[in-house]
Amino acid sequence: MVRRASSSLNPWWAIGVILLIVAAIFGGWALYKNVSDPFRTLTPLDVSAYLDNANSLRGNVYKVTGTVETQLAWAPLKGRLYSVAADDRNDVLPLLIPASFNSMNIQRGQRYFFKIQVGEKGILLVQDIRKV
Repeated sequence: MVRRASSSLNPWWAIGVILLIVAAIFGGWALYKNVSDPFRTLTPLDVSAYLDNANSLRGNVYKVTGTVETQLAWAPLKGRLYSVAADDRNDVLPLLIPASFNSMNIQRGQRYFFKIQVGEKGILLVQDIRKV
């Protein structure tokens, strides 16, 4: 009687499949991390250059990712002034959020992506805002 060869799972195949699964998970995470930023095409604000001379950046559009610290002021027609801690540094920036965003519930400790424009006298005016 002829014996059949037993087919067992080669350990190299199992290791290869596990490595492919780990690579797919890591690749998906990296893709999500990069694609989740809605303002990824904008230049990040150079905070040190802004703090040194805000007028040199006037008129330019940047992105800032940060955590809301406190609401500094509010005017119904102008908007709200918030202090925001920038993620890439330990500096706090004043951001003026126009009245068109008054319907948003912005609370202390929340993280946001901000599309900002450096306005007259170095005021950081928010053009768009998205929650992280």
